[in-house]
Amino acid sequence: MHHIPDWIPYLLRDITWHKDRSAASVYLTFDDGPVPGVTDFVLEQLAVRGMKASFFVVGDNVRKHPSLAKEVLDAGHSIGNHTFHHLKGTKTSHWTYLKDTLRCQHCLEDELNFSPNLFRPPYGLMSRLQYSTLKDTYEIVLWDVLSGDYDMQQDAATCLLKAKQYTQGGSIVLFHDQEKTRDKIRKILPDYLSWVEDQGFFTASL
Repeated sequence: MHHIPDWIPYLLRDITWHKDRSAASVYLTFDDGPVPGVTDFVLEQLAVRGMKASFFVVGDNVRKHPSLAKEVLDAGHSIGNHTFHHLKGTKTSHWTYLKDTLRCQHCLEDELNFSPNLFRPPYGLMSRLQYSTLKDTYEIVLWDVLSGDYDMQQDAATCLLKAKQYTQGGSIVLFHDQEKTRDKIRKILPDYLSWVEDQGFFTASL
């Protein structure tokens, strides 16, 4: 599903699915990094256009690549918590999930001297109890446009076409800076960012 139907955000109003529809802003987000050879490519593409984005990082990747995570912050982008081990909430016990989220938070504080207030559950899935516990600490951010870059069954042209088709003012657009998207992101992101510019959208971090 490249686009979240409007009735879902209407029912789940405490989750951030998109921003102000009347504004000419698009919110680019990247999940699962930092990963060398992918995150740095994304940073380069954003930098040449003067664009800002938000990166929902996996704590274990920050532990492995702290300097790359620091580059994200130094470039003026925002960072959010994406758990330490990229856990699927609906397949993980409540306390294991919370401890893993806290471990990611501590990793970011230790490695980057930064404590984010943004959280995105991996796969966009979490239990009702996990949600009710975490929403008091974090702004829980999902998306309304899913590029599909992670899906090996979809080619880059389809992902690009769908991302353009569904992007509108206030959209939160999801890409991935991970190993699985290493090749496809190079085929999608430059053209998508150029299209965003041509449409007169501004980009902002969350």
